[in-house]
Amino acid sequence: MSTSADKSPHDDRDSGLTRGERLNNERDLNREAELDREGELRRDRNQGRDAVPDGEASAERAQHRADTPSDRVAERDRESVVAREKHIYGGMKIGSAFFGWLTATGMGVVLTALVAAAGTAVGLSTGVNPDEVAQSLNQDPQTVGMVGIIVLGVIVLIAYYCGGYVAGRMARFDGMKQGLAVWLWALVIAIVVALLGWIGGSQFNVLAQVNSFPRIPVNEGDLTTAGIIAAVVVAVVALVGALLGGLAGMRFHRKVDKAGLDVV
Repeated sequence: MSTSADKSPHDDRDSGLTRGERLNNERDLNREAELDREGELRRDRNQGRDAVPDGEASAERAQHRADTPSDRVAERDRESVVAREKHIYGGMKIGSAFFGWLTATGMGVVLTALVAAAGTAVGLSTGVNPDEVAQSLNQDPQTVGMVGIIVLGVIVLIAYYCGGYVAGRMARFDGMKQGLAVWLWALVIAIVVALLGWIGGSQFNVLAQVNSFPRIPVNEGDLTTAGIIAAVVVAVVALVGALLGGLAGMRFHRKVDKAGLDVV
């Protein structure tokens, strides 16, 4: 019967060598794992250098994000929010259109003064009597008349574009309706002033007294076919300018809504 005292020192040395081999094997395995990880990191870095540039990669990631279902849901949510706000606060705003008409009137006066200061002989300079302008048209209608109508059309277009823009910015929604309301304000004011002048006399004809206000360069007392055509053209130009300005003013708020409601 053998006991622990019967074991030789050689057996102890053998068992010690076996534990050392196991430790060495574990260290080798750990070293191989570290080498594998370092190799993977180097491959990843090399692949990153060979990949598309950062700008293109960012664009691809942005496109991927835009195509994800969550972003499409966010887009629908933004549209629904804007539609709900438009349903509540949309429509033609008379107050905003009135301030737009004031802007158009003021801009028309400023532009007319600039044209007069530049010495443009189109019958819009300060102190020019409409009768004198009519005589100029009768003498050379193809030069003075056409130039005057063109310059007047440009002034009216810019002035009512500014007026429509102000109304569209103030109202936020329905830019074309706001531009139309600005034009309607101008039409109503012109009709009221004309009625006052017809009933009360020339002292109530405010537009005729304010020579710096842009008017069609024809004799109001002798309305001809050319004068009617010029009036219609200028009215259409004013309407187009007001509608375009209203759309431009509304577009600013759509940019704000997109920036504020989109998911970053």
